[in-house]
Amino acid sequence: MPKIKAINHVAVVVDDMQKSLSFWRDALGIRLHELRDVPAEKSQVAFLPLAGSEVELVLPTTDDSGIAKYLAKRGPGMHHICLEVDDIEGMMTQLKARNIRLINDEPRATADGKKYAFIHPESTGGVLVELYQI
Repeated sequence: MPKIKAINHVAVVVDDMQKSLSFWRDALGIRLHELRDVPAEKSQVAFLPLAGSEVELVLPTTDDSGIAKYLAKRGPGMHHICLEVDDIEGMMTQLKARNIRLINDEPRATADGKKYAFIHPESTGGVLVELYQI
């Protein structure tokens, strides 16, 4: 049976990366590990590690991305919580069997080979949840 291992990250949608970094990095003192473009998601992401997890700041880089649409509809703020799992395919199969609505039918892969998929907020009580397998 697939298991959840940890909270991998909490993602925050931002409309100004430098302004957001001035809070998270400068005011709170959380070290910026990396700032990178993620072309597959049409976004720029800042990674701020924190005690076995991290805060991810996500800025849309195009007006037609899912993140841009989210930002236009809801404004800046928490976007999703990411749960690290040991078997993403198994977890997705388990969720489907329980009639949990998934956004992705199959896991997607990051540039470095990690797998991820999203669970629709309708099935989670209003929270977008990402599954992540390292």
